[in-house]
Amino acid sequence: MTQKPYSESCERNRAPILSVLQRYLGDARHVLEIGSGTGQHAVHFAAALPWLRWQASDHVDHLPGIRQWLEEAALPNTPAPIELQAVAGATPGLQPTPEADVRFDAIFAANTLHIMGWDNVQALFAGLPALMAPQALFIAYGPFNYNGAFTSDSNRTFDDWLKARDPRSGIRDFEAIDALAAAQGLALREDVAMPANNRLLVWQRLCG
Repeated sequence: MTQKPYSESCERNRAPILSVLQRYLGDARHVLEIGSGTGQHAVHFAAALPWLRWQASDHVDHLPGIRQWLEEAALPNTPAPIELQAVAGATPGLQPTPEADVRFDAIFAANTLHIMGWDNVQALFAGLPALMAPQALFIAYGPFNYNGAFTSDSNRTFDDWLKARDPRSGIRDFEAIDALAAAQGLALREDVAMPANNRLLVWQRLCG
């Protein structure tokens, strides 16, 4: 069997992220994770939040690795991962979407917005309303700039690395991301400082 994918950053950040998720997801029943990556977050959060159903998703290339983590953990609240990616210029922007009758109480994404091109970030936000229940949350973890400035030298170095790897990627400005959220009827609930110069942003849908 192929060795499971592994992310050291997931191991480092899962505890501080969980401490915030526990405050917000007490009444949640269906949560969608966009960009599940290795699947480590899905396993950790689903185990700690057993009352909800944690739906992992990612590009098709990442699904085998996610399945390995889910199958090894054998949790009752982690269904098979689904293919889901932001498609620029598409409607609703996230394709393919889950079943039409599924509306998630929360959508979570960690370390995705700076990896994607800006057009794909726009597509992701455009596709959120079709997936969200009334009053649902969108929770995003990662590094962000504020007022066009890096919050640390390490984030500046990381941004240089990202752009060398893919010129379309890069640390996003909080104000630009918040504007995309507001355009889809999402209001910022909290901006939480996290270790290693990261943030956890929580938005809530204002309409049904």
